[in-house]
Amino acid sequence: MTTRVIIVDDQAMVRAGFAALLAAQSDIDVVGEAPDGAQGVELSRRTHPDVVLMDVRMPEMDGLEAARLLLAPPRGVTHRPRVLMLTTFDVDDYVYEALRAGASGFLLKDAPPADLISAVRVVASGDALLAPSVTRRLIADFARQRPAARGKPALRLKALTERETEVLTLVARGRSNTEIAELLVLAEQTVKTHVSRVLTKLDLRDRAQAVVFAYESGLVAPGE
Repeated sequence: MTTRVIIVDDQAMVRAGFAALLAAQSDIDVVGEAPDGAQGVELSRRTHPDVVLMDVRMPEMDGLEAARLLLAPPRGVTHRPRVLMLTTFDVDDYVYEALRAGASGFLLKDAPPADLISAVRVVASGDALLAPSVTRRLIADFARQRPAARGKPALRLKALTERETEVLTLVARGRSNTEIAELLVLAEQTVKTHVSRVLTKLDLRDRAQAVVFAYESGLVAPGE
């Protein structure tokens, strides 16, 4: 099955480079490019991509606002692509807010070509790109700047079983399904089932939102 991708970035050379790299893959089809968030949203509505590579800082409309529009579309718009944010080390709250909005993760613009290709495939499969240690560190830094939310987020944790809470805690600490299976002495498929149930019970889209929720509910404290 071919993954349809659009690239939204205000730098023409970045768009061209990413497009050439991805289009060379037999399972990826680049169906469009846009120079800013507003045009990216319009392009996505028209082409219905599976994955949107979205730069964070752009003129007219930045990537954060565009991601929000794509992931929480107005009534009558049913298409919701996966959004992978493209960023650099100097971006701070934008990344955290993008994850809160439902983005499936982020990738540094200077990542190796193989990482970009892998990232598109990971996100297209429905998973979140949270493996790099820099991701865990950034999320922890952003969460540290905000007090843990009380009330509704914390109350929602009561819907989880003890095992599901354990799994969510490990997901929030950046553990993969394989690592969680080893730590809890479970089959990897069992872990996948627990993760799926956690997402369903908490009404979360993917692991990225699960990590944010775990921090904001106070289940996991930054620096643990």
